[in-house]
Amino acid sequence: MEDGAARGAAPKVRQRPEHLALRDRWRAEGRFGDRSFGAALVAAAADWPEAAIVFDDPEHGGRLTVAELLAESRRVAAGLQALGVEPGDAVAIQAPNWIELPAAYFGALLAGAVVVPIVHIYGPAEMSYIIRDAEAKVLIVPGRWRSVDYAERVAGLHDVPSLTNVVVIGEEPGGRFPAHAVAWSDLVSGDRTAPREVEIDPDDVAVIIYTSGTTGSPKGVQHSHNTLLAEVRGVEALSGSEGREGVVLCPWPAGHVAGVISICRTAVTGATTVIMSHWDPVKAVRLIERYRCTSASGAPVHLMALMEAARSEGCDISSLRTFLVGAANVPAAVVEQADAAGIAAFRCYGSSEHPTVTCSRPDAPPHKRARTDGPPREGNEVRIVDPSGNDLPAGRVGEIVTRGPELFLGYRDPRMNAEAFLPGGWYRTGDAGFLDEDGYLTVTDRIKDIIIRGGENIASKEVEDILAEHPAVAEAAVVGQPEARLGERVTAFVRLAEGGSLDLAEVREHFRKAGVARQKTPERIIVVADLPRTPSGKVRKVDLRGWLRGGDGPGCTVLSDTGEVG
Repeated sequence: MEDGAARGAAPKVRQRPEHLALRDRWRAEGRFGDRSFGAALVAAAADWPEAAIVFDDPEHGGRLTVAELLAESRRVAAGLQALGVEPGDAVAIQAPNWIELPAAYFGALLAGAVVVPIVHIYGPAEMSYIIRDAEAKVLIVPGRWRSVDYAERVAGLHDVPSLTNVVVIGEEPGGRFPAHAVAWSDLVSGDRTAPREVEIDPDDVAVIIYTSGTTGSPKGVQHSHNTLLAEVRGVEALSGSEGREGVVLCPWPAGHVAGVISICRTAVTGATTVIMSHWDPVKAVRLIERYRCTSASGAPVHLMALMEAARSEGCDISSLRTFLVGAANVPAAVVEQADAAGIAAFRCYGSSEHPTVTCSRPDAPPHKRARTDGPPREGNEVRIVDPSGNDLPAGRVGEIVTRGPELFLGYRDPRMNAEAFLPGGWYRTGDAGFLDEDGYLTVTDRIKDIIIRGGENIASKEVEDILAEHPAVAEAAVVGQPEARLGERVTAFVRLAEGGSLDLAEVREHFRKAGVARQKTPERIIVVADLPRTPSGKVRKVDLRGWLRGGDGPGCTVLSDTGEVG
């Protein structure tokens, strides 16, 4: 199926003049092209048909080559068209990392539809909001997955007038799902192998990713074929793998931007990718050992647990040479521990809106890999600005603003765009950080996560990094706790290392030796069994603040209120 540029009712984003100028620039630089994702899959099936994605799920797993993916995606596209899906219609997909997932993505794209991945933790309320906001026409779900009965989730949807069909993977819908539900096996039935050809403009919306943010309703982040293809094309250079000779382990959940990119990676780059159905560190090290994975990516929690599991299980993970770590604050100690284990870990920085803004490299100096988030990726630009939008010099902390070919087109709700961009197409990340003299970025905090104690700004990430260097601390998350006289006090939630114990006097001495201001020493330390997280592994600090306000939290131990430290 030829795939180039079809319109129809495709969701259009009102392009700002500066964005149009940037789009033309990126096209002239070769960062944008004339292919859509569907065309990229067709080309990949011709160039490296035996390249494969491996899924580890015991029932919905197996090895899927690019040639097989194209054939299955064609059947999905034809099936969706038979359900009435037209170019520009949205297809929502809340499915785990099963072997059917990439065909669902690419089948929708080949049909000219817009893919709307939904993270698995979202229940009927969030799903209803997303389906309504995206005006999704079809929803693809499993029958059951782990403890979730999707018939109950679908029954709980409300006020979704655009939704005309539900496709169920793994079981016959029967009477458990609505009357308009269709089995996946019927969708891909053998008599529909040639979908109707459509033309797709690569600058049109291809994917709407709803952020699994920590506050408020999810925001619909709109990416075009060109913005996501620009991201995927650069993955090989970022990962440090050996092109199509490398084997990549992906622990990211379906629905997260990193999961979407990982699924699309093999079909664009030809690199073998091993996709985990869900995160399990013991399973991860066994997969690395079995498939001789050469690189992986994940949040700090993934990397730490992986190294611990390799030791406890006695697995050989010597093939794993590099680990791209991001999606959350990355303590320098994590990178240093990986180096000691023979894994060149390196940090990156990005978001759903701009997936990979900066990234270090496995051959960068160790202190740069451990203590910075790398230089801007080729084609990207980064500025550090003050509240008035003025540029700050190297070393000064301010808001990080970015632009580049991987930057999203804008939010589904256009009212959000006015505050999201500065003149010139610069995206306001809401993160604080600084650039060093070499152009390497260091992210210090979310601007809203800065702790203001007695009029002084304290970056919670700095406190977290110092705590992470204490041998008894496996992980720490620091927030500001409201306090009448000083405004906020530094409160740390700590997960202890196995067999570790924490002595408050040692913590004070630890911070004194770090040479930082006394005010940065935690004034309250709360030991928890684990920290609340988003699907990507990022700590949900909004939950921690809720616990401090008396909300429901896990069993925890308050070691002490240490009192004022200065």
